[in-house]
Amino acid sequence: MKYTFYGQSCFELETGGKKLLFDPFITHNPLAKDIDINKLTPDYILLSHGHGDHIGDLITIQKQSGAKVICIADIGYWLGRQNIEAHGMNIGGSFNFDFGRVKMVNAIHSSTLPDGAAGGSSAGFVIYAEGKKIYFAGDTALTYDMKLLADEKLDWAILPIGDNFTMGIDDAIRSTYFFNCKNVIGVHYDSFPVIKIDKEEAISKFTNAGINIQLPAIGQGLEL
Repeated sequence: MKYTFYGQSCFELETGGKKLLFDPFITHNPLAKDIDINKLTPDYILLSHGHGDHIGDLITIQKQSGAKVICIADIGYWLGRQNIEAHGMNIGGSFNFDFGRVKMVNAIHSSTLPDGAAGGSSAGFVIYAEGKKIYFAGDTALTYDMKLLADEKLDWAILPIGDNFTMGIDDAIRSTYFFNCKNVIGVHYDSFPVIKIDKEEAISKFTNAGINIQLPAIGQGLEL
């Protein structure tokens, strides 16, 4: 399984011969200026919530790729009114797709769509594919609901670490004790001044806590 980072909380997982793109926000992120969205050809687009820094390039990429969107049901209805096919889910639900299984889990955050429409609940996802379990927390605060994932034996956790709008570094580290995962990829940092982090400090804190932390550069891939 390959992970490729595109900035903010946008990344792609390649698994089972399919490409899964998460929270597409690229063209309005100056840090991702070298990423050409016209070259992205996902089979699925997964949305954690409706904020612009997660949904910004959704329509453009969906129209050019024909990707099916996986999202909270409320956003699915909103997309349906724009003639975009979506697979709506809700918190706690799972569904088997042709690449593997997806479970939608709770995230503590707000969600409003770009036109001001309500975006329903924010969410995270657990992806079950290739014998691996990958948790994407979405935009979230530290929450005791994460303890519900402890029995999953997660292989990787993709966590926001930028603070201000989401968990910061310290709470992200605490969250790993809740769900017992020692492999972490950090997202949702550096795109705006208020979520700028000290990468060396972040790496040091995670490492000292016994956690394998990865902060790939934009465009960089990792084998999970």
